[in-house]
Amino acid sequence: MADVSQSGVPLSPYDELPVHQTTRPLSVVANTDPGFDDGYFFGAFCAELQTFLFCGLRVNPNTDLVGGYVGLNRAGRQRTARFSRTWRELCDTRIGPFEFRIVEPYREIVLTLDQNPSGLAMELHWLGLSPAYTEAHHLATNRGRPTTDQTRYVQAGTVAGWISVDDERIEVEPRRWWGSRDHAWGLYFERPPLAPDGRWLPPRAAEGVSRALRFWTLFGAAAEDGTTLSGFYAIHEDPDGRQVPMNDTFGTPFEGRFTVGWDDEVVDLVAGRHELTFVAGTRLISGARIVLTDAAGGEWVQTVRPAGPPWVTSTIGYQAGSWRDGGSMRTYHGPGVSLEFDEFDFSVQPVDHELYDGTKQPGLIGKEYVSEVVTTAPDGRTWTGGGHTELFLDGRFSPYGFESR
Repeated sequence: MADVSQSGVPLSPYDELPVHQTTRPLSVVANTDPGFDDGYFFGAFCAELQTFLFCGLRVNPNTDLVGGYVGLNRAGRQRTARFSRTWRELCDTRIGPFEFRIVEPYREIVLTLDQNPSGLAMELHWLGLSPAYTEAHHLATNRGRPTTDQTRYVQAGTVAGWISVDDERIEVEPRRWWGSRDHAWGLYFERPPLAPDGRWLPPRAAEGVSRALRFWTLFGAAAEDGTTLSGFYAIHEDPDGRQVPMNDTFGTPFEGRFTVGWDDEVVDLVAGRHELTFVAGTRLISGARIVLTDAAGGEWVQTVRPAGPPWVTSTIGYQAGSWRDGGSMRTYHGPGVSLEFDEFDFSVQPVDHELYDGTKQPGLIGKEYVSEVVTTAPDGRTWTGGGHTELFLDGRFSPYGFESR
């Protein structure tokens, strides 16, 4: 049991380190908004197996909660377990059977899910392929108030270990399985039920340019000689396809970096353009050709081919109604460790889906793909591997003829 400070707030293991940014213990943040959180996402994926394991953990210090999830999508069949407990009783990255353990920062993180009623379990060593990349600061406002104010870094990796689902064990081998991750903290856009009721507020102001497209990729790949290439890029465009600064959670027009080896060759990317193809009658991507320009003017070409249906974020707990009681990762679900799970067939998309609070999601499509990626450098070198490709395509986007939602 941690000692209690004079303020009555327990000291956590992190308070032993000289890393404080305020006059309070580290479990107390300077911002009192209940939307302030801090946490991780990790992905482990194999395009050959059409399999994506996704997991995450977020601490909400102002509601004294920590929540997490582990999900497995196999060719569209998606099972997700969700976990929650109060935070300050144990300031640790463990929620019941689910745990993140940092062995070496940015190099090795162990992701563990012990046996539990969901039938999912795992022990994965997430191994960084190159240094983390800090994205441009995320800032969005409404009537002068920040609604997003967040730092996030991302990193590509490879993964080793095992996953089990019911009585089946899946071996996870590096260079066949690749990994993605992010760590973000701060205010992230308002999510009901812990968000102001719009009935009592002035209408949202039309501030800045709105985003229509987000094409985001983290990937790892290897050449025939064993050399690895890993990297990240994000393309954001308005409804007319313009890459301009936007008042949005993801408002940076373009950013990215490729790295050969851990840091043998670092390539800063300054521009990107896309040629996307879609499954007929939908906004599901069937393929992409991305041309990325580096700081020296060279062009890197990446072909992206989704290996199966994208996984659906509605089950992970971020939004109201994603928990059976109608709440979310940010809300209280009872004493002790709360654990629940579900399974849905998202193999055919679009699909009509209903959340536990009755919210209907007609024509739902996932945004998170496991993809085969082939990257060609300006000098002709090539690498083949796997990627986590994220596509948000909302409302009108004229470059591909999408005139409405």
